[in-house]
Amino acid sequence: MPINRVPPLKNDPAEGYEEDFDPNADAANVRGIVVQSDSSSDTAVQVTRDASNNLVLIDPIAGPHTLSSLLTGGSGITAAQHKTLLQLIHFIDEGPAEGFATGATKTITGTVFPSSILWKRADATKLVEQNISWAAAKPVIIQWKMYDVDGTTVLATVTDTISYSGAFETGRTRAIV
Repeated sequence: MPINRVPPLKNDPAEGYEEDFDPNADAANVRGIVVQSDSSSDTAVQVTRDASNNLVLIDPIAGPHTLSSLLTGGSGITAAQHKTLLQLIHFIDEGPAEGFATGATKTITGTVFPSSILWKRADATKLVEQNISWAAAKPVIIQWKMYDVDGTTVLATVTDTISYSGAFETGRTRAIV
Protein backbone atom coordinates (compact mmCIF):
# COMPACT_ATOMS: atom_id res chain seq x y z
CA MET A 1 0.00 0.00 0.00
CA PRO A 2 1.49 3.39 -0.96
CA ILE A 3 2.19 5.87 1.79
CA ASN A 4 0.81 9.39 1.51
CA ARG A 5 2.90 12.14 3.06
CA VAL A 6 0.73 14.65 4.97
CA PRO A 7 1.33 17.24 7.69
CA PRO A 8 -0.41 16.66 11.05
CA LEU A 9 -3.79 18.38 11.37
CA LYS A 10 -6.09 18.61 14.38
CA ASN A 11 -9.66 19.22 13.42
CA ASP A 12 -12.08 17.60 15.87
CA PRO A 13 -12.12 19.00 19.44
CA ALA A 14 -14.86 16.47 20.31
CA GLU A 15 -12.33 13.66 19.80
CA GLY A 16 -9.93 15.26 22.28
CA TYR A 17 -7.88 17.12 19.73
CA GLU A 18 -6.96 20.75 20.13
CA GLU A 19 -7.68 22.92 17.13
CA ASP A 20 -4.05 23.91 16.46
CA PHE A 21 -1.25 21.35 16.26
CA ASP A 22 1.89 22.43 18.11
CA PRO A 23 4.80 20.29 16.80
CA ASN A 24 6.85 21.20 19.87
CA ALA A 25 4.25 20.11 22.42
CA ASP A 26 1.75 17.75 20.76
CA ALA A 27 2.10 14.07 19.85
CA ALA A 28 0.92 12.99 16.44
CA ASN A 29 -1.46 10.02 16.42
CA VAL A 30 -0.26 8.27 13.25
CA ARG A 31 0.35 4.74 11.99
CA GLY A 32 3.97 5.56 11.20
CA ILE A 33 6.36 8.24 10.09
CA VAL A 34 8.50 8.69 7.00
CA VAL A 35 11.96 10.14 7.56
CA GLN A 36 13.30 12.41 4.84
CA SER A 37 16.82 13.49 4.02
CA ASP A 38 17.69 17.00 2.83
CA SER A 39 17.54 15.91 -0.80
CA SER A 40 14.71 13.37 -1.00
CA SER A 41 10.98 13.26 -0.80
CA ASP A 42 10.35 9.52 -0.68
CA THR A 43 9.01 6.83 1.66
CA ALA A 44 12.11 4.64 1.81
CA VAL A 45 12.88 5.14 5.51
CA GLN A 46 9.98 4.54 7.88
CA VAL A 47 9.13 3.95 11.52
CA THR A 48 5.91 2.00 12.05
CA ARG A 49 4.31 -0.84 14.05
CA ASP A 50 3.50 -4.33 12.83
CA ALA A 51 0.44 -6.49 13.56
CA SER A 52 2.15 -7.83 16.72
CA ASN A 53 2.58 -4.29 18.05
CA ASN A 54 6.36 -4.27 17.49
CA LEU A 55 8.08 -1.01 16.62
CA VAL A 56 9.53 -1.57 13.13
CA LEU A 57 12.34 0.43 11.53
CA ILE A 58 12.35 0.14 7.74
CA ASP A 59 15.46 1.05 5.79
CA PRO A 60 16.20 0.32 2.10
CA ILE A 61 19.74 -0.86 2.88
CA ALA A 62 19.41 -2.70 6.20
CA GLY A 63 15.84 -3.87 5.65
CA PRO A 64 13.05 -3.95 8.19
CA HIS A 65 14.01 -4.68 11.80
CA THR A 66 12.01 -4.59 14.98
CA LEU A 67 13.35 -2.50 17.81
CA SER A 68 13.58 -5.59 20.04
CA SER A 69 15.69 -7.47 17.45
CA LEU A 70 18.09 -4.53 17.22
CA LEU A 71 18.39 -4.28 21.00
CA THR A 72 19.08 -8.01 21.39
CA GLY A 73 21.49 -8.21 18.47
CA GLY A 74 19.00 -10.21 16.40
CA SER A 75 19.93 -8.40 13.21
CA GLY A 76 23.40 -9.96 13.01
CA ILE A 77 24.44 -13.55 12.49
CA THR A 78 24.47 -16.20 15.16
CA ALA A 79 27.60 -17.94 16.42
CA ALA A 80 26.48 -21.09 14.58
CA GLN A 81 26.06 -19.16 11.30
CA HIS A 82 29.49 -17.55 11.75
CA LYS A 83 31.15 -20.96 12.06
CA THR A 84 29.92 -21.98 8.60
CA LEU A 85 31.10 -18.89 6.71
CA LEU A 86 33.16 -19.67 3.64
CA GLN A 87 35.96 -17.27 4.52
CA LEU A 88 39.65 -18.07 4.41
CA ILE A 89 40.20 -17.04 8.02
CA HIS A 90 38.26 -20.17 8.99
CA PHE A 91 40.56 -22.42 6.96
CA ILE A 92 44.12 -21.11 6.83
CA ASP A 93 46.36 -23.57 8.57
CA GLU A 94 44.67 -26.93 8.62
CA GLY A 95 41.35 -26.88 6.80
CA PRO A 96 37.73 -26.85 7.93
CA ALA A 97 36.65 -27.34 11.53
CA GLU A 98 33.62 -26.43 13.63
CA GLY A 99 30.47 -25.69 11.64
CA PHE A 100 31.40 -27.82 8.63
CA ALA A 101 30.30 -31.36 7.84
CA THR A 102 32.59 -34.21 8.80
CA GLY A 103 34.28 -36.16 6.07
CA ALA A 104 36.42 -33.43 4.48
CA THR A 105 39.61 -34.79 2.93
CA LYS A 106 43.06 -33.31 2.39
CA THR A 107 45.15 -34.14 -0.68
CA ILE A 108 48.81 -33.13 -0.94
CA THR A 109 50.62 -32.88 -4.27
CA GLY A 110 54.40 -33.07 -4.01
CA THR A 111 56.55 -34.67 -1.36
CA VAL A 112 59.01 -32.84 0.88
CA PHE A 113 58.09 -29.58 -0.87
CA PRO A 114 54.34 -29.76 -1.57
CA SER A 115 53.08 -27.66 -4.47
CA SER A 116 49.38 -28.04 -3.68
CA ILE A 117 47.23 -28.81 -0.66
CA LEU A 118 43.54 -29.26 -1.40
CA TRP A 119 40.67 -29.73 1.03
CA LYS A 120 37.49 -31.22 -0.42
CA ARG A 121 34.09 -31.77 1.11
CA ALA A 122 32.84 -35.32 1.64
CA ASP A 123 31.10 -35.06 -1.76
CA ALA A 124 34.51 -34.27 -3.39
CA THR A 125 33.77 -30.62 -4.22
CA LYS A 126 36.67 -28.25 -3.61
CA LEU A 127 36.58 -26.31 -0.36
CA VAL A 128 39.94 -24.59 0.09
CA GLU A 129 43.20 -24.88 -1.85
CA GLN A 130 46.75 -23.82 -1.08
CA ASN A 131 49.33 -23.60 -3.88
CA ILE A 132 53.02 -23.16 -3.09
CA SER A 133 55.88 -22.07 -5.37
CA TRP A 134 59.36 -22.91 -4.15
CA ALA A 135 62.86 -21.50 -4.72
CA ALA A 136 65.23 -24.19 -3.57
CA ALA A 137 63.90 -25.17 -0.13
CA LYS A 138 62.03 -21.90 0.51
CA PRO A 139 58.41 -21.13 -0.29
CA VAL A 140 58.36 -17.85 -2.26
CA ILE A 141 54.68 -17.68 -3.20
CA ILE A 142 51.84 -19.16 -1.15
CA GLN A 143 48.33 -18.77 -2.51
CA TRP A 144 45.04 -19.73 -0.83
CA LYS A 145 41.76 -20.05 -2.71
CA MET A 146 38.38 -20.35 -1.00
CA TYR A 147 35.67 -22.05 -3.07
CA ASP A 148 31.90 -21.54 -2.97
CA VAL A 149 29.57 -24.47 -2.28
CA ASP A 150 29.64 -25.42 -6.00
CA GLY A 151 33.34 -26.29 -5.66
CA THR A 152 34.35 -24.23 -8.72
CA THR A 153 33.57 -20.58 -7.99
CA VAL A 154 36.48 -18.92 -6.20
CA LEU A 155 35.17 -16.66 -3.43
CA ALA A 156 38.50 -15.25 -2.31
CA THR A 157 42.18 -15.50 -3.16
CA VAL A 158 45.02 -14.53 -0.83
CA THR A 159 48.58 -14.59 -2.20
CA ASP A 160 51.72 -14.12 -0.10
CA THR A 161 55.00 -13.27 -1.82
CA ILE A 162 57.89 -13.97 0.53
CA SER A 163 61.41 -12.50 0.51
CA TYR A 164 64.46 -13.96 2.23
CA SER A 165 67.96 -13.13 3.37
CA GLY A 166 69.73 -16.43 3.21
CA ALA A 167 67.54 -18.97 4.98
CA PHE A 168 65.55 -16.38 6.93
CA GLU A 169 62.30 -14.73 5.90
CA THR A 170 62.70 -10.94 5.84
CA GLY A 171 59.35 -9.86 4.51
CA ARG A 172 56.00 -10.83 3.08
CA THR A 173 53.61 -9.00 0.78
CA ARG A 174 49.97 -10.11 0.84
CA ALA A 175 47.51 -9.56 -2.01
CA ILE A 176 43.84 -10.14 -1.22
CA VAL A 177 41.37 -10.53 -4.07
